[in-house]
Amino acid sequence: MAALEVIDSFLAASSRVCCSPFAIFLQIQGCFICLTLAVGWSCAAYVRSKVIRRMKRNLNCGNSFAFICDDINDLEHSTQVNLPRVSVIMPLKGFGEHNLQNWKSQITSLYGGPLEFLFVLESIEDPSYQPVSMLISEFKDSVDAKIVIAGLSTTCSQKIHNQLVGVEKMHKESKYVLFLDDDVRLHPGTIGALTAEMEKNPEIFIQTGYPLDLPSGSLGSYCIYEYHMVPYTTKKSYFDVSLL
Repeated sequence: MAALEVIDSFLAASSRVCCSPFAIFLQIQGCFICLTLAVGWSCAAYVRSKVIRRMKRNLNCGNSFAFICDDINDLEHSTQVNLPRVSVIMPLKGFGEHNLQNWKSQITSLYGGPLEFLFVLESIEDPSYQPVSMLISEFKDSVDAKIVIAGLSTTCSQKIHNQLVGVEKMHKESKYVLFLDDDVRLHPGTIGALTAEMEKNPEIFIQTGYPLDLPSGSLGSYCIYEYHMVPYTTKKSYFDVSLL
């Protein structure tokens, strides 16, 4: 009986705490946050389903490259040769488990215009130097890629320093520069989609976006996934691209 009385006292005290103005405020705030995330997830799901329906419709109409562009005529040589030059700058530091696969996805883009890739490292002592050198050798006949040694930064972070050096060393006729991280796995049509959006809206100075997370199954990974997908409903890209 004593144990039950203790439990009853604890439940009564908890009820009083939960009914306090501050507790009610927290509950209302929590409900509002959950509702916002739910609405954002629903909007994101609508956007994704809309894109999937459009791709299926284009596939049924004979466009086998619907995953890259909506109009297959955009892949004609006469259109591709007029695409602007793009320089892709990738500051590297260290070598991780999936870096090589990420780099391969980045340099095997299906963008039809002039394209160059600059892997920017602090020094040749960086662990990523040897793997990226082998990757460039493997694709040397089909991809314009090179390594740039930036040296040690003294005035800013090493990543920013590498990006600035990459901009200095890129092709002078490049109209756009795309900054990528070494942990990004790139869709083959991303560069083309970003460039098309910039060309369609000349007033745009910079594009940025959010990553497309693949939840691992844990509650935390799904929370991060949902957090990123809410603002994604108003974005059309995943990576930073600047107009020079």
